[in-house]
Amino acid sequence: MNTKVAIFAAGCFWGVQAYFDQVEGVTKTTVGYTGGHVANPTYEQVCSHTTGHAEATRIEFDPARISYEQLLEHFFFMHDPTQMNRQGPDVGDSYRSAIFYLDDEQKHLAETAIDQLTQEKKFKKPIVTEVTKADTFYPAEEYHQKYFEKTGYGACHVLPSEMDATKKSKR
Repeated sequence: MNTKVAIFAAGCFWGVQAYFDQVEGVTKTTVGYTGGHVANPTYEQVCSHTTGHAEATRIEFDPARISYEQLLEHFFFMHDPTQMNRQGPDVGDSYRSAIFYLDDEQKHLAETAIDQLTQEKKFKKPIVTEVTKADTFYPAEEYHQKYFEKTGYGACHVLPSEMDATKKSKR
């Protein structure tokens, strides 16, 4: 199977991972940190908001079953891309909305999606999602991996009605 990778930050990574784990065509997810200036950061360092890293989810997907554009639709559905450095109760740059692109095609598709959502006025406020070239992705500590699955807690800002990714609808 030929897989590709997408990296999204959309607030607390526990809920983001739980959501994308349900998306048909997603083959693997890993939570971690990216977008900052500290090598091998710990959760405590990232939570101090001094590393520049975002909590992010690395998504491996089968492009024969789901496209990058469809992943972007899910991304914009499952969080509020109009909130600067915040999702739900979590506040700070580590909870920012960001798309970390791996190639020029992903960058173009992300920018096009934002332009289209803006033109269609899908949100009442401007989209603040940053589109940034992916840098090193540092997997988070093991206890964060599949946290919602392990504990039943930690959906964070992802509403229970949104947890079923198969029932996705536009806001």
